[in-house]
Amino acid sequence: MQSQDEHKASLLEGWNSPPNLVTYSRIVLVLVFIGIDIAAGAWGDAGIAMRWSATVLFVIAASTDKLDGWMARRFNHVTELGKLMDPIADKLLICSALVIASAFGELYWWVTILFLIREVGITVMRFFVIDTGGRVIAASQAGKYKTLMECVGLGMLLAPIRPHPPIGNLPPWQTVYFSATYVVIAVALVLCLYSGGEYLYGTFVRAKVAADDR
Repeated sequence: MQSQDEHKASLLEGWNSPPNLVTYSRIVLVLVFIGIDIAAGAWGDAGIAMRWSATVLFVIAASTDKLDGWMARRFNHVTELGKLMDPIADKLLICSALVIASAFGELYWWVTILFLIREVGITVMRFFVIDTGGRVIAASQAGKYKTLMECVGLGMLLAPIRPHPPIGNLPPWQTVYFSATYVVIAVALVLCLYSGGEYLYGTFVRAKVAADDR
């Protein structure tokens, strides 16, 4: 079993690799996105230009997720720190967009809370795995699909298409648009809960079976 010092060394190995630098840049983009999105107000009422800027920043930050992953695999720079920071950058982006949307009345709070329970819970689990001597568990395929659907749905919600009149009496094109937006978010929620259960199963059940087989 690895010692605590060996564990920390393993985690910090390659901290300044190009893929990890991209991940750090994504986190900075997320912080800028949060400030602009809040300043834009609900549906962009305080500034359509700011809401468009927030939408563009969200899309850029979400898209670069594939960039750092591709770089890590292409140039053999996959690191334990990268596997930890990459999903954290995703969660920071997604969770901040969800909380702001609910605070603005654009998304039900119960939807955001379910997302947050899963996302924060799994992040805590990742740190627990590291602290107890395990290796960082990379995102599953279901988790990757979940992230994709979250980004698509929230990107659609962020686009400054103000529902006039209020939702419930919209023109046909807005009814279709917002219906599609919330369906995508609902699919993301299902994948979110499923992949969370998958992660817990992989962390505890499979680990216990492996230990029993030794």
